[in-house]
Amino acid sequence: MTVLPVYIIIIPKVIIFCSVLRYQGKNKNVFAITYVLMCLIYSSFQVDFWHPDSITQIKPQTRVDFRVEADNSFDVENILEQNGMEYEVLIDNVQALLDTQFDSNIRSTGHSYNKYNNWEMIAAWTADMAAQNPDLVSRSVIGNTFEGRPMYLLKVGKSGHNKKAIFIDCGFHAREWISPAFCQWFVKEAVETYGKDELMTRLLTNLDFFVLPVLNIDGYVYTWTKNRMWRKTRSKHAGSSCIGTDPNRNFDAAWSVGASKRPCDDTYCGSAPESEKETKALADFIRKHLSTIKAYLTIHSYSQMLLFPYSYTYDQAKNSNELVSRNSFPLLSWTTIYPNTPKYHPLQTLIHHNYKNILQYVADKKARVFDQVTASAPKLQLQRIS
Repeated sequence: MTVLPVYIIIIPKVIIFCSVLRYQGKNKNVFAITYVLMCLIYSSFQVDFWHPDSITQIKPQTRVDFRVEADNSFDVENILEQNGMEYEVLIDNVQALLDTQFDSNIRSTGHSYNKYNNWEMIAAWTADMAAQNPDLVSRSVIGNTFEGRPMYLLKVGKSGHNKKAIFIDCGFHAREWISPAFCQWFVKEAVETYGKDELMTRLLTNLDFFVLPVLNIDGYVYTWTKNRMWRKTRSKHAGSSCIGTDPNRNFDAAWSVGASKRPCDDTYCGSAPESEKETKALADFIRKHLSTIKAYLTIHSYSQMLLFPYSYTYDQAKNSNELVSRNSFPLLSWTTIYPNTPKYHPLQTLIHHNYKNILQYVADKKARVFDQVTASAPKLQLQRIS
C-alpha cells in the first residue's frame, strides 16, 4: 500500500493591499505644514503607519513609512506631489509579497524553521519541544487569551536551584510574523547547541530562559485567516463595534499617555491598564517572578534598532550606563554578519517618545533589570511586512 503525504489547504481570506510609501522629512521649518498634511491623509484615507506606528509620533526630519490601500493610492500620492513632499514607493505590491508568505496556500503538516508556522503548528511545536527535551525544556500555561486559547510558556535551561532568568517575548503585534519565528528559532538553537557550544552550555546551566512564543495569539490567528495586516488583540469593547487593543500599550506604566483612547485605532490602549487577558497574564507572571528575572527582551519588527527604556519620559533609567554598555555588545557581533548595522538608543531619543510598552512596565517594577526591544532588521521587502 502506498502512503501519500498529507497536506493542509489554507485559503486565508486576507484583505487586498496596495503599496507602502516612504516620506523623509528634511526641513524642520516646514514641519508644521507637513504634519498637518499627514494628519489630513491619515484622517481622510486611514493609512496604516508602519514607522512610526502612530501619527502622534511623527517628528521633524522623521522617516515615515505608511501603507495605502489600492483605492486610495492615487489620491494620496497626488496630495504629496502637489505639496512638494518628496516620497518613494517602498513596496509597490504588498499583496504579492503576502502571497509568498502563505507558500501558495499549501503547507505540509509539519513544523518548519524555514517558513512561517500558523498557531496550531506553533502550539504543537511547544509540546514537542518539551516532550523531546525533558532535561532542558518544560511547558506551562500562564493564562488564556480573550478567545480562550492557552498561552504557552517554555522554560529552557538545566534544572537547578535559585537560578536567575532571562525573559523573551514574541508576537505582541499580530502581523509581525518574524517575531514568533525568532522565538522558535532561539529555542531550537538553544536545545541543539547545548553540550556542543561552550557559551550556550554555560548559559543554560547557569540561567533559565522564559520564552513566550506568541503573546497575541488571537490576533496572530486572525492574520492567517482574515486580515494579514491585523495588529491588535481580538477583544470586544462595550459601546463600540471596533475590535482589539494594542497589547504593548496596555500595561500599567504611564498608561494612556501618548496612546489612542479610540477603540478603532491600532494604538488603542484599552479601557484600563491590563484590561486585556493577555497582558494581565504576562504582568501577573512578571510580578510573581520579579526576584528571578534579570533581563527582558521583547522582539518586534520592523527597523534596525536595539532599544531600551525609557520612552515616556526623558529621564534616564537608573541603570542607563549599564544599558548603553550592554547594548553595544550585540552590535559588534551583528556587524560581522550583516552589512547594515543597527542602532541602539534609549527609546525616548527616537520617534517612540510617549510610547509605553512592556519594557517600561518591567523597568518600573525593577530598575536594575536589563530591558531591550529588538526591532528585527528588514533585509528584504518580505521581512519588512513580517
